[in-house]
Amino acid sequence: MPTPKQMERLASKPVCAPDAPVPAPGPADDLPEGYWDSIARDPRGQIRTGVPVQQRRLSEIPRHVLRVTCRRCDRIVEIQTVDAVRLYGTHAIWKDVGMKLLDNGCRERTGRLEEDGCWPSFETT
Repeated sequence: MPTPKQMERLASKPVCAPDAPVPAPGPADDLPEGYWDSIARDPRGQIRTGVPVQQRRLSEIPRHVLRVTCRRCDRIVEIQTVDAVRLYGTHAIWKDVGMKLLDNGCRERTGRLEEDGCWPSFETT
């Protein structure tokens, strides 16, 4: 604890106010221009067509390997995009090609025609 004389000396000194720190931007503040520029240039943020992969033509799919699985029997069928284009053509829709690859192969049979067959799930990885 300082003595009364030391407290008087401290009180008589001029108080230097340090420069006020710049507050960090809050949720209601505008973001800096550099932030928006980096977002606009990021290739991951480019607008996509919005068309699901199963509805695209084989020529529009950039993947090397295409995979379709059956939700009922867990069977997985993979085909290279080059082979699918060679067998079915460039304008074939991936959903139709996937259904042809899974035809007559489902292990889960019910005996009812409308329920038999694979239930396709098109992989997006």
